[in-house]
Amino acid sequence: MTVSASTGDSPIIESRRQLVEWFESGCKPKKNWAIGTEHEKFAFTRNDLRPIPYEGKAGVKTLLTALVERFDWEPIIENGNIIALTKDKCSVSLEPGGQIELSGAPLKNIHQTCSEVHQHLHEIREICGDIDVDMLGVGHQPKWSREDIPWMPKGRYAIMRDYMPKVGSLGLDMMLRTSTIQVNLDFESEADMVKKFRTSLALQPVATALFAASPFVDGKPSGYLSARSHVWTDTDPDRCGMLPFVFEDGFGFERYVDYMLDVPMYFVYRDGKYINAAGKSFRDFMAGKLDVLPGERPTMNDWADHMTTAFPEVRLKTFLEMRGADGGPWKRICALPAFWVGLLYDGAALDAAWDLVSDLSPAEREALRNDVPQTALATKFKNGTVQDLAKDVLAVSKQGLKARGRMDAYGDDESHFLDGLEDVAESGRTLAEEFLDKYETEWNGSVDPLFKEYAY
Repeated sequence: MTVSASTGDSPIIESRRQLVEWFESGCKPKKNWAIGTEHEKFAFTRNDLRPIPYEGKAGVKTLLTALVERFDWEPIIENGNIIALTKDKCSVSLEPGGQIELSGAPLKNIHQTCSEVHQHLHEIREICGDIDVDMLGVGHQPKWSREDIPWMPKGRYAIMRDYMPKVGSLGLDMMLRTSTIQVNLDFESEADMVKKFRTSLALQPVATALFAASPFVDGKPSGYLSARSHVWTDTDPDRCGMLPFVFEDGFGFERYVDYMLDVPMYFVYRDGKYINAAGKSFRDFMAGKLDVLPGERPTMNDWADHMTTAFPEVRLKTFLEMRGADGGPWKRICALPAFWVGLLYDGAALDAAWDLVSDLSPAEREALRNDVPQTALATKFKNGTVQDLAKDVLAVSKQGLKARGRMDAYGDDESHFLDGLEDVAESGRTLAEEFLDKYETEWNGSVDPLFKEYAY
C-alpha cells in the first residue's frame, strides 16, 4: 500500500543504529509468523473497456465511496480526495493509473487468505455491477497507452511522475500500466531473514515464469510473456533489480540499511503534504542538510516512508515482500502466497529450495532474471529449462505446505492451492501463452475479448 506512514509523533533519527533496530523489530518467533497478500487489478468500463477515471459515475471515487457506505470501510483522505480505505487490518488503495489494490491483513494460513480475497472480490463485483465497471487481473495493461490512462490524485505520484523519465524509459509504464500479486512474510532472526532473502531472490524468476500473464502492450503482442517484469528492467536502476550484495558474505540488516541510505529519495511527508525531494540523499537528510527542509532531520516515520520507495525483486522492511509475479485470475492470488509460504515457512523446504539455486553465480542470477520475462518457462537453466526448475521448486513448496499441516474445515491442507501452478509447470504453457493462442485464433487478432473472458 502506498499510503504515507508519516502520521503522528515519531522519534528523530539520531544514529544509523536506530535504522538497523527498525529492521530488527521485525523478528518474530515462528508461532507468530503471518501471511500478508496484496493484489492489484485494472478497472475498466464495460462499454468501451477504457481505464476508469477518478471522478464520475463510473469512477474510482464512486467505487471507493460505495465501499465505505455499503461495506463499512474507513476512508483515508488526501487533499479532499478519498485515496485509500482501511478495515480489519486490511486496506484498499490506489495505484497511479487507477489500479485497485487490496493489501490484506496478516493471516495465519492460505485458507484465510483465500477467504479474504473472495470477500474483497465479492464486494468489488457488487459495486462494479452498479456502475458498469469490471476488473481484470493481468500483469500489464493489454490495450491502452500511457496517454489513455488517467492519473490518480495522490501527491507522491505527482513527484514520481516527474522523476521517473529522468532515470529510466519505462518508469511511467510501471506506474500506469502494471499490476502484480505480492506476499509479505516474516522472519525469526537476522540469520533467518538472510536465508529467506537469498532463497526468494534467487527463485523470484521462477515465480515470474509461472505467473507470466502479460504478453500484450498497446493492443498487440509485445514479444514478452511478462511485459510487467520487463518494465522493471528499465524503471530505475538505483532502486530495482536483483541486489547482488544480498548474496555476499556478511550481509544482514546493516548492509540493507546502507543500501537504502543510497537509494535516492522521492519525498518527505509533512502536514498532509508531499515535499518534493526526488533524487536527494537520505544521508544528507540525517545530517540536517536536505535543501528542501534546511536544518530539519528525519523521523523514523520518514524512514518507513523511504522503505516504500525501493522496488527490488524482493524488498526488506520489517518483513520480506515477494515482488515477482504478474497480476492474474483470482485463483492465482491464492497460489502466490501458497508458493512462497511452502518454500519459506518450513525449515526442511527452505533448505531444499536454497540447495536448488545456491551454486548460481551473480551473472547467472542476473541472466535468469533478464531472460524470463521473454521466454518464461522455456528459459535456459543449467542443462535444462526453467520449466524443470519450476517443477522441482513446486515439489518442495508442496511438501512444505503439507508439513505445515494447516487444515481447512474439510480436512484439506494448503497444498491444493498449488494445483494450477503444477498444471502450468507440467505443460510448460503459461497463461500468457494461452492468451497469445487465443489472440491468433478465436480472438481474431484483438485483445478486446481478454477483458470479458478473464474479468473477475
